Amino acid sequence: MPLHDLELTSICIIHSQQMGTKGGRNRYSLLSEEINLDCRWIPLLDYLSTFGLKESHFLQMYERHMPSLQINVCSAQERLDYLFSVGVKQRDVKRILMRQPQILEYTVENNLKPHVAFLKGLGISNSRIGQIIARSPSMLSYSVEKSLKPTMRYLVEEVGIEVKDLGKVVQLSPQILVQRIDISWNTRYIFLSEELGAPRDSVVKMVTKHPQLLHYSIDDGFLPRINFLRSIGMCDSDIVKILTSLTQVLSLSLEDNLKPKYMYLINELRNEAHSLTKYPMYLSLSLEQRIRPRHKFLVALKKAPKGPFPLRFLVPTDESFCQQWAGTSLDKYLAFRQRLQLTEFAKKYEK
Repeated sequence: MPLHDLELTSICIIHSQQMGTKGGRNRYSLLSEEINLDCRWIPLLDYLSTFGLKESHFLQMYERHMPSLQINVCSAQERLDYLFSVGVKQRDVKRILMRQPQILEYTVENNLKPHVAFLKGLGISNSRIGQIIARSPSMLSYSVEKSLKPTMRYLVEEVGIEVKDLGKVVQLSPQILVQRIDISWNTRYIFLSEELGAPRDSVVKMVTKHPQLLHYSIDDGFLPRINFLRSIGMCDSDIVKILTSLTQVLSLSLEDNLKPKYMYLINELRNEAHSLTKYPMYLSLSLEQRIRPRHKFLVALKKAPKGPFPLRFLVPTDESFCQQWAGTSLDKYLAFRQRLQLTEFAKKYEK
Protein backbone atom coordinates (compact mmCIF):
# COMPACT_ATOMS: atom_id res chain seq x y z
CA MET A 1 0.00 0.00 0.00
CA PRO A 2 1.45 3.45 -0.87
CA LEU A 3 2.71 5.54 2.06
CA HIS A 4 0.02 8.19 1.48
CA ASP A 5 -2.75 5.58 1.74
CA LEU A 6 -1.22 4.11 4.92
CA GLU A 7 -1.08 7.57 6.49
CA LEU A 8 -4.70 8.27 5.52
CA THR A 9 -5.85 4.91 6.91
CA SER A 10 -3.97 5.50 10.17
CA ILE A 11 -5.53 8.93 10.55
CA CYS A 12 -9.00 7.50 9.94
CA ILE A 13 -8.50 4.68 12.46
CA ILE A 14 -7.29 7.11 15.12
CA HIS A 15 -10.22 9.43 14.37
CA SER A 16 -12.64 6.51 14.67
CA GLN A 17 -11.17 5.48 18.02
CA GLN A 18 -11.24 9.02 19.39
CA MET A 19 -14.62 10.09 18.07
CA GLY A 20 -16.59 6.91 17.48
CA THR A 21 -17.43 6.09 21.09
CA LYS A 22 -16.80 9.37 22.89
CA GLY A 23 -19.90 11.47 23.19
CA GLY A 24 -21.22 10.39 19.80
CA ARG A 25 -24.72 9.73 20.97
CA ASN A 26 -24.78 13.08 22.78
CA ARG A 27 -23.79 14.93 19.63
CA TYR A 28 -26.56 13.21 17.70
CA SER A 29 -29.19 12.85 20.41
CA LEU A 30 -32.09 13.74 18.13
CA LEU A 31 -30.96 11.19 15.57
CA SER A 32 -30.57 8.58 18.33
CA GLU A 33 -34.20 9.10 19.30
CA GLU A 34 -35.36 8.31 15.76
CA ILE A 35 -33.11 5.41 14.82
CA ASN A 36 -30.89 2.80 16.43
CA LEU A 37 -27.69 4.82 16.03
CA ASP A 38 -24.62 2.61 15.72
CA CYS A 39 -21.57 4.22 17.33
CA ARG A 40 -19.49 3.02 14.40
CA TRP A 41 -21.35 5.53 12.22
CA ILE A 42 -20.20 8.51 14.31
CA PRO A 43 -16.90 9.21 12.45
CA LEU A 44 -18.77 9.35 9.14
CA LEU A 45 -21.44 11.65 10.59
CA ASP A 46 -18.74 13.93 11.99
CA TYR A 47 -17.02 14.08 8.62
CA LEU A 48 -20.22 14.78 6.69
CA SER A 49 -21.16 17.45 9.23
CA THR A 50 -18.26 19.51 7.92
CA PHE A 51 -20.26 19.95 4.70
CA GLY A 52 -23.25 21.40 6.48
CA LEU A 53 -25.29 18.24 7.04
CA LYS A 54 -27.45 18.22 10.18
CA GLU A 55 -29.21 15.46 12.06
CA SER A 56 -32.34 15.98 9.96
CA HIS A 57 -30.27 15.35 6.83
CA PHE A 58 -28.79 12.16 8.25
CA LEU A 59 -32.29 10.96 9.06
CA GLN A 60 -33.31 11.58 5.46
CA MET A 61 -30.26 9.67 4.25
CA TYR A 62 -31.12 6.81 6.61
CA GLU A 63 -34.71 6.66 5.37
CA ARG A 64 -33.67 6.92 1.74
CA HIS A 65 -30.77 4.46 1.83
CA MET A 66 -29.68 3.24 5.25
CA PRO A 67 -26.46 1.44 4.07
CA SER A 68 -24.98 4.82 3.08
CA LEU A 69 -24.43 5.57 6.79
CA GLN A 70 -22.53 2.32 7.29
CA ILE A 71 -19.68 3.36 5.02
CA ASN A 72 -16.20 3.60 6.49
CA VAL A 73 -15.26 7.27 6.87
CA CYS A 74 -11.97 6.72 5.02
CA SER A 75 -13.78 5.28 2.02
CA ALA A 76 -16.29 8.12 2.04
CA GLN A 77 -13.52 10.70 2.16
CA GLU A 78 -11.65 9.01 -0.69
CA ARG A 79 -14.76 9.07 -2.88
CA LEU A 80 -15.69 12.66 -2.11
CA ASP A 81 -12.08 13.78 -2.59
CA TYR A 82 -12.16 12.24 -6.05
CA LEU A 83 -15.38 14.08 -6.87
CA PHE A 84 -13.77 17.32 -5.70
CA SER A 85 -10.85 16.62 -8.03
CA VAL A 86 -13.19 16.55 -11.03
CA GLY A 87 -14.94 19.80 -10.21
CA VAL A 88 -17.63 19.02 -7.65
CA LYS A 89 -17.88 21.88 -5.14
CA GLN A 90 -17.90 21.25 -1.40
CA ARG A 91 -21.02 23.40 -1.11
CA ASP A 92 -22.86 20.88 -3.31
CA VAL A 93 -22.12 17.82 -1.16
CA LYS A 94 -25.23 18.22 0.99
CA ARG A 95 -27.54 18.53 -2.01
CA ILE A 96 -25.90 15.56 -3.74
CA LEU A 97 -26.19 13.29 -0.70
CA MET A 98 -29.81 14.28 -0.12
CA ARG A 99 -30.64 13.16 -3.63
CA GLN A 100 -28.23 10.24 -4.02
CA PRO A 101 -26.76 9.02 -0.69
CA GLN A 102 -25.64 5.84 -2.48
CA ILE A 103 -22.74 7.89 -3.89
CA LEU A 104 -20.84 7.14 -0.69
CA GLU A 105 -20.87 3.47 -1.71
CA TYR A 106 -19.56 4.01 -5.25
CA THR A 107 -15.90 3.05 -5.53
CA VAL A 108 -13.48 5.33 -7.33
CA GLU A 109 -12.02 2.74 -9.69
CA ASN A 110 -15.12 0.74 -10.59
CA ASN A 111 -17.72 3.48 -10.67
CA LEU A 112 -16.65 7.10 -10.39
CA LYS A 113 -13.71 7.01 -12.82
CA PRO A 114 -15.63 5.21 -15.61
CA HIS A 115 -18.46 7.75 -15.39
CA VAL A 116 -16.05 10.68 -15.43
CA ALA A 117 -14.22 9.13 -18.40
CA PHE A 118 -17.56 8.82 -20.20
CA LEU A 119 -18.29 12.53 -19.69
CA LYS A 120 -14.77 13.51 -20.74
CA GLY A 121 -15.25 11.42 -23.87
CA LEU A 122 -18.09 13.77 -24.79
CA GLY A 123 -15.65 16.68 -24.62
CA ILE A 124 -16.82 17.97 -21.24
CA SER A 125 -14.25 19.76 -19.05
CA ASN A 126 -13.62 19.03 -15.36
CA SER A 127 -15.39 22.17 -14.17
CA ARG A 128 -18.48 21.18 -16.13
CA ILE A 129 -18.27 17.55 -15.02
CA GLY A 130 -18.59 18.69 -11.42
CA GLN A 131 -21.70 20.70 -12.30
CA ILE A 132 -23.26 17.76 -14.12
CA ILE A 133 -22.74 15.42 -11.17
CA ALA A 134 -24.15 18.03 -8.79
CA ARG A 135 -27.23 18.57 -10.95
CA SER A 136 -27.84 14.90 -11.76
CA PRO A 137 -26.02 12.70 -9.21
CA SER A 138 -28.24 9.75 -10.05
CA MET A 139 -26.37 9.38 -13.36
CA LEU A 140 -23.61 7.68 -11.35
CA SER A 141 -26.01 4.82 -10.63
CA TYR A 142 -26.55 4.10 -14.34
CA SER A 143 -24.31 1.68 -16.22
CA VAL A 144 -22.01 3.45 -18.66
CA GLU A 145 -22.14 0.60 -21.19
CA LYS A 146 -25.75 -0.49 -20.78
CA SER A 147 -27.45 2.87 -20.25
CA LEU A 148 -25.45 6.07 -20.78
CA LYS A 149 -23.74 5.15 -24.05
CA PRO A 150 -26.97 3.74 -25.56
CA THR A 151 -28.71 7.01 -24.68
CA MET A 152 -26.04 8.95 -26.57
CA ARG A 153 -26.36 6.59 -29.54
CA TYR A 154 -30.12 7.14 -29.56
CA LEU A 155 -29.65 10.91 -29.60
CA VAL A 156 -27.35 10.60 -32.61
CA GLU A 157 -28.96 7.80 -34.59
CA GLU A 158 -32.67 8.28 -33.85
CA VAL A 159 -33.05 11.95 -32.92
CA GLY A 160 -30.39 13.35 -35.23
CA ILE A 161 -28.15 15.25 -32.80
CA GLU A 162 -24.65 15.82 -34.18
CA VAL A 163 -21.94 13.89 -32.32
CA LYS A 164 -20.03 17.14 -31.77
CA ASP A 165 -23.07 18.60 -29.97
CA LEU A 166 -23.55 15.76 -27.46
CA GLY A 167 -21.33 17.37 -24.83
CA LYS A 168 -23.22 20.65 -25.08
CA VAL A 169 -26.58 18.87 -24.86
CA VAL A 170 -25.54 16.98 -21.70
CA GLN A 171 -24.16 20.15 -20.10
CA LEU A 172 -27.40 22.02 -20.77
CA SER A 173 -29.56 19.18 -19.49
CA PRO A 174 -27.78 16.47 -17.45
CA GLN A 175 -31.19 14.96 -16.72
CA ILE A 176 -31.19 13.70 -20.30
CA LEU A 177 -28.77 10.99 -19.15
CA VAL A 178 -31.28 9.41 -16.79
CA GLN A 179 -34.63 9.73 -18.55
CA ARG A 180 -36.44 7.52 -21.05
CA ILE A 181 -35.22 9.55 -24.00
CA ASP A 182 -37.15 7.55 -26.59
CA ILE A 183 -40.51 8.33 -25.00
CA SER A 184 -39.61 11.98 -24.30
CA TRP A 185 -38.40 12.57 -27.85
CA ASN A 186 -41.20 10.81 -29.69
CA THR A 187 -43.96 12.42 -27.65
CA ARG A 188 -42.67 15.96 -28.13
CA TYR A 189 -41.62 15.54 -31.74
CA ILE A 190 -45.04 14.18 -32.70
CA PHE A 191 -46.75 17.02 -30.83
CA LEU A 192 -44.70 19.80 -32.47
CA SER A 193 -45.06 18.16 -35.86
CA GLU A 194 -48.83 17.75 -35.66
CA GLU A 195 -49.67 20.91 -33.70
CA LEU A 196 -47.43 23.38 -35.55
CA GLY A 197 -46.34 21.51 -38.65
CA ALA A 198 -42.74 21.76 -37.43
CA PRO A 199 -40.31 19.92 -39.74
CA ARG A 200 -38.05 17.34 -38.12
CA ASP A 201 -34.84 19.32 -38.66
CA SER A 202 -36.37 22.30 -36.82
CA VAL A 203 -37.28 20.13 -33.83
CA VAL A 204 -33.75 18.68 -33.81
CA LYS A 205 -32.37 22.23 -33.70
CA MET A 206 -34.70 22.99 -30.79
CA VAL A 207 -33.45 19.97 -28.84
CA THR A 208 -29.82 20.82 -29.59
CA LYS A 209 -30.22 24.41 -28.39
CA HIS A 210 -32.50 23.70 -25.45
CA PRO A 211 -32.64 19.97 -24.57
CA GLN A 212 -34.62 20.87 -21.45
CA LEU A 213 -37.70 20.91 -23.68
CA LEU A 214 -37.64 17.10 -23.50
CA HIS A 215 -38.66 17.47 -19.84
CA TYR A 216 -41.40 20.06 -20.31
CA SER A 217 -45.03 19.10 -19.99
CA ILE A 218 -46.99 19.42 -23.22
CA ASP A 219 -50.19 20.52 -21.47
CA ASP A 220 -48.61 22.87 -18.93
CA GLY A 221 -45.49 23.93 -20.82
CA PHE A 222 -45.83 23.77 -24.58
CA LEU A 223 -49.52 24.54 -25.19
CA PRO A 224 -49.95 27.67 -23.00
CA ARG A 225 -46.98 29.38 -24.65
CA ILE A 226 -47.93 28.32 -28.16
CA ASN A 227 -51.48 29.53 -27.57
CA PHE A 228 -50.14 32.83 -26.23
CA LEU A 229 -48.10 33.39 -29.39
CA ARG A 230 -51.17 32.55 -31.44
CA SER A 231 -53.26 34.99 -29.41
CA ILE A 232 -50.99 37.90 -30.36
CA GLY A 233 -51.37 37.15 -34.05
CA MET A 234 -48.60 34.66 -34.77
CA CYS A 235 -49.25 31.99 -37.38
CA ASP A 236 -47.92 28.48 -36.76
CA SER A 237 -45.02 28.84 -39.21
CA ASP A 238 -43.87 32.00 -37.39
CA ILE A 239 -44.12 30.21 -34.06
CA VAL A 240 -41.90 27.45 -35.43
CA LYS A 241 -39.34 30.08 -36.48
CA ILE A 242 -39.37 31.63 -33.02
CA LEU A 243 -39.09 28.30 -31.22
CA THR A 244 -36.29 27.16 -33.51
CA SER A 245 -34.34 30.36 -32.89
CA LEU A 246 -35.21 30.82 -29.21
CA THR A 247 -36.42 27.51 -27.83
CA GLN A 248 -36.20 28.70 -24.21
CA VAL A 249 -39.43 30.62 -24.85
CA LEU A 250 -41.03 27.36 -23.74
CA SER A 251 -39.52 27.85 -20.28
CA LEU A 252 -40.45 31.51 -19.77
CA SER A 253 -43.26 32.48 -17.43
CA LEU A 254 -46.36 33.77 -19.19
CA GLU A 255 -47.44 36.20 -16.47
CA ASP A 256 -44.03 37.39 -15.28
CA ASN A 257 -42.15 37.39 -18.56
CA LEU A 258 -43.84 36.94 -21.93
CA LYS A 259 -46.98 39.00 -21.36
CA PRO A 260 -45.25 42.05 -19.79
CA LYS A 261 -42.67 42.12 -22.60
CA TYR A 262 -45.38 41.87 -25.23
CA MET A 263 -47.38 44.71 -23.64
CA TYR A 264 -44.25 46.88 -23.56
CA LEU A 265 -43.52 46.00 -27.19
CA ILE A 266 -46.97 47.16 -28.28
CA ASN A 267 -47.72 50.04 -25.91
CA GLU A 268 -44.31 51.62 -25.35
CA LEU A 269 -42.13 50.61 -28.28
CA ARG A 270 -45.05 51.02 -30.71
CA ASN A 271 -43.94 47.85 -32.46
CA GLU A 272 -45.83 44.87 -33.87
CA ALA A 273 -45.92 41.26 -32.76
CA HIS A 274 -44.64 40.22 -36.18
CA SER A 275 -41.31 41.93 -35.41
CA LEU A 276 -40.61 39.07 -33.01
CA THR A 277 -40.05 36.70 -35.92
CA LYS A 278 -37.03 38.80 -36.92
CA TYR A 279 -35.87 39.51 -33.36
CA PRO A 280 -37.09 36.57 -31.23
CA MET A 281 -34.29 37.26 -28.76
CA TYR A 282 -36.38 40.23 -27.57
CA LEU A 283 -38.35 37.71 -25.52
CA SER A 284 -35.19 36.53 -23.75
CA LEU A 285 -34.00 40.02 -22.77
CA SER A 286 -34.68 41.48 -19.34
CA LEU A 287 -37.44 44.08 -19.35
CA GLU A 288 -35.97 45.80 -16.28
CA GLN A 289 -32.26 45.49 -17.12
CA ARG A 290 -32.23 45.91 -20.90
CA ILE A 291 -35.46 46.77 -22.74
CA ARG A 292 -36.99 49.58 -20.68
CA PRO A 293 -33.71 51.32 -19.71
CA ARG A 294 -32.41 51.54 -23.29
CA HIS A 295 -35.73 52.75 -24.64
CA LYS A 296 -36.20 55.36 -21.89
CA PHE A 297 -32.56 56.49 -22.18
CA LEU A 298 -32.86 57.27 -25.88
CA VAL A 299 -36.18 59.01 -25.25
CA ALA A 300 -34.54 61.16 -22.54
CA LEU A 301 -31.70 62.03 -24.93
CA LYS A 302 -34.26 62.78 -27.66
CA LYS A 303 -32.51 60.20 -29.82
CA ALA A 304 -35.33 57.68 -30.03
CA PRO A 305 -36.49 57.39 -33.65
CA LYS A 306 -40.05 58.32 -34.52
CA GLY A 307 -42.41 55.44 -35.14
CA PRO A 308 -41.72 51.86 -34.00
CA PHE A 309 -38.68 51.52 -31.75
CA PRO A 310 -36.09 49.37 -33.60
CA LEU A 311 -35.52 46.13 -31.72
CA ARG A 312 -31.98 45.99 -33.09
CA PHE A 313 -31.13 48.74 -30.56
CA LEU A 314 -31.64 46.15 -27.81
CA VAL A 315 -29.29 43.51 -29.20
CA PRO A 316 -25.67 44.75 -28.73
CA THR A 317 -23.74 45.05 -25.47
CA ASP A 318 -24.18 48.12 -23.28
CA GLU A 319 -20.86 49.50 -24.55
CA SER A 320 -21.85 49.10 -28.19
CA PHE A 321 -25.30 50.55 -27.52
CA CYS A 322 -23.80 53.67 -25.94
CA GLN A 323 -21.28 54.16 -28.75
CA GLN A 324 -23.52 53.32 -31.69
CA TRP A 325 -26.96 54.59 -30.70
CA ALA A 326 -26.77 56.81 -27.62
CA GLY A 327 -23.52 58.61 -28.41
CA THR A 328 -22.67 58.89 -24.74
CA SER A 329 -20.57 57.21 -22.07
CA LEU A 330 -21.35 53.86 -20.52
CA ASP A 331 -21.21 55.39 -17.03
CA LYS A 332 -23.91 57.88 -17.94
CA TYR A 333 -26.19 55.12 -19.20
CA LEU A 334 -25.59 52.88 -16.16
CA ALA A 335 -26.36 55.77 -13.81
CA PHE A 336 -29.59 56.47 -15.71
CA ARG A 337 -30.57 52.80 -15.55
CA GLN A 338 -30.01 52.67 -11.81
CA ARG A 339 -32.16 55.77 -11.24
CA LEU A 340 -34.89 54.33 -13.46
CA GLN A 341 -34.89 51.03 -11.57
CA LEU A 342 -35.15 52.82 -8.24
CA THR A 343 -38.06 54.86 -9.57
CA GLU A 344 -39.84 51.76 -10.86
CA PHE A 345 -39.23 49.98 -7.56
CA ALA A 346 -40.68 52.93 -5.65
CA LYS A 347 -43.80 52.85 -7.84
CA LYS A 348 -44.33 49.15 -7.16
CA TYR A 349 -43.78 49.69 -3.44
CA GLU A 350 -46.39 52.46 -3.38
CA LYS A 351 -48.94 50.08 -4.91
